[in-house]
Amino acid sequence: MDKADATNKTSRKSEREEDSFSDDDVAVHSVRFKRKKIDGAGGAGGGGEGQGTVGGASANGTVAAAATGKGSGLYLDTIRRYMLDFDFEKVCSVSLSNLNVYACLVCGKYFQGRGTTSHAYFHSLHENHHVYINLNTLKVYVLPDSYEVPDSSLDDIKYVLDPRFTHTQVKALDKNSSQSFDLNRKPYIPGFIGLNNIKANDYVNVVVQVLAHIPHIRDYFMLQKFDNKSELVKRFGTLVRKIWNPSAFKGQVSPHELLQEISNASNRQFKLTEQSDPLAFLSWFLNTLHKDLGGTRKKDSSIIYTAFQGEVSIETQPIDPKAVKGADLAFNSDDAITKTKSPFLFLALELPPPPLFHDELEKNIIPQIPLTTILSKYDGKTLQESVADLKKFQITRLPNYIILHIKRFSKNSFAKEKNPTIVTFPIKNLSMAEFVADPEREKVLGLHYDLLANITHEGDPSTPNSTSYKVHVQHRAKEQWYQIQDLFVEEINAQMIFLSESYIQVWERKTPN
Repeated sequence: MDKADATNKTSRKSEREEDSFSDDDVAVHSVRFKRKKIDGAGGAGGGGEGQGTVGGASANGTVAAAATGKGSGLYLDTIRRYMLDFDFEKVCSVSLSNLNVYACLVCGKYFQGRGTTSHAYFHSLHENHHVYINLNTLKVYVLPDSYEVPDSSLDDIKYVLDPRFTHTQVKALDKNSSQSFDLNRKPYIPGFIGLNNIKANDYVNVVVQVLAHIPHIRDYFMLQKFDNKSELVKRFGTLVRKIWNPSAFKGQVSPHELLQEISNASNRQFKLTEQSDPLAFLSWFLNTLHKDLGGTRKKDSSIIYTAFQGEVSIETQPIDPKAVKGADLAFNSDDAITKTKSPFLFLALELPPPPLFHDELEKNIIPQIPLTTILSKYDGKTLQESVADLKKFQITRLPNYIILHIKRFSKNSFAKEKNPTIVTFPIKNLSMAEFVADPEREKVLGLHYDLLANITHEGDPSTPNSTSYKVHVQHRAKEQWYQIQDLFVEEINAQMIFLSESYIQVWERKTPN
């Protein structure tokens, strides 16, 4: 016996042990089921010998149904689609094991195994629920007889559990403006559906919505198979496909499975129960996905680096301790300047300090600043003071998608403070020419960007449980912007977007004609 066979046998043995019941229990349940079958034969449906009946097939009827894949003996009319929710972690509701889990298609509960000593088997006897789907293989079985049901009428359930798209379908996503309808005939727009805020996970929801609308990322995770990748990669890919599912049972999705894996993979740095910073989460998430997809330090070594990685040059010189305080900042021509290049996934932008108001009337004035003004940090001319150094920054390679982090928050000795300054920006054609070291070289790939997503912050960060995050994303086919906050999805005028307190923005590079 080789090592693999030994491992498989050990695994099967452990599964049997987890699902085991006493011999007395098995005997009792078997007697109950036999009585149901006898009572059901010739009952509703008028079935005689060899004909299936609803609620309890005869022995001959069961065999016939299994052989033909048809007939009421399959219990397909007992399936209740409105009870099904495949967004939660796939573990047995009794043993909490994630091995060999089935969903009852009558009540929606998860149970382990389908053998004669399994939790699913006894649920079928206790509750008279007979149709189950394996959450991994997507095969459907009738219990307790344990025969497979190869029926095409179940394809919609399999698709909701694990939506799959062709290249043609993915290519058409941004051209399709039609609505879909859920089981309750409520309309929804694929790609623009709400995500449940289970406790305090709105900071995850906005990041997921952004990534699900970035074509490079969305298309990759919708089309690739991740059989040999991490659970985090698999669950994120599944969630992206569910967000764009045109045949959903509900016009909303729960990110519960992904959240559980995020908590595990981050060693509980990011939890369902505590709100965190979406920038900190986005940074961790992108770097973890990059690593789990086999990415290295090399350029374009994963879809994450291909989409987001750019490069910036940094010139650094220590501040002269003899320099006069308050004097204009400048490099000293007599001292050495250190030059380095560094890859980036984000560009951090500092806001100027908000003005100090002296009367009540002035407090109603909201300070504003153009995005291009705070982007001047990267023009290669503007000096930045950093502790004991002076620095100059300039972009040497633009990414396909620029992530901008507008630094709103600071901490003092007592509390976290937020800068309320409004950043104004164009929705389309943001030029990066003056922030690039070699505009002519970058011009070939494109120097202009359109806004793709905008994450905003609301509330007072110093007050617990008073803050929230929203995201703005555009429906390309309709050229309509939407504001999404957890389960709430609503249209928003493009001219209203910059009035929010932008925190994270994603800009998409425009390809020159």
